[in-house]
Amino acid sequence: MSIDWNHFTPFTALAGGVLIGLAAAMFALLNGRIAGISGVLGGLLRPLRGDVAWRVAFVLGLVGAPAVYGIVAVVPLPRIDAGYGALVLAGLLVGLGTRYGSGCTSGHGVCGLSRLSPRSLAATIAFMGAGFATVFVARHLFGL
Repeated sequence: MSIDWNHFTPFTALAGGVLIGLAAAMFALLNGRIAGISGVLGGLLRPLRGDVAWRVAFVLGLVGAPAVYGIVAVVPLPRIDAGYGALVLAGLLVGLGTRYGSGCTSGHGVCGLSRLSPRSLAATIAFMGAGFATVFVARHLFGL
């Protein structure tokens, strides 16, 4: 994936980050839950009574919000410099990592760090470091 630096808009990126932070804070304050995507989706795979509606609404919001945004604004097309095999492998590795790390980037990196969780700090350092190392090895050592 690459960034189109000619159309990079740091103010919209900042606004998006602020909205994510506000949404995560409101979710925690109003529902007493962490807005971690892997946990929300995982709860749909083994649903508990009375626990499905908010999870479905959460996922529909994740999918629906970009669709609604696309109606009112021009959404840039991403360019992904990888084949389907690499994308499937990457998705499986991320899924495996969220299971072993007991959470994902949204749960640990956004919600956990904002709660000053030492476990989330360790998890965030680990997955960011693994990401940096993977990109370095793939791009600079293997030339992918």
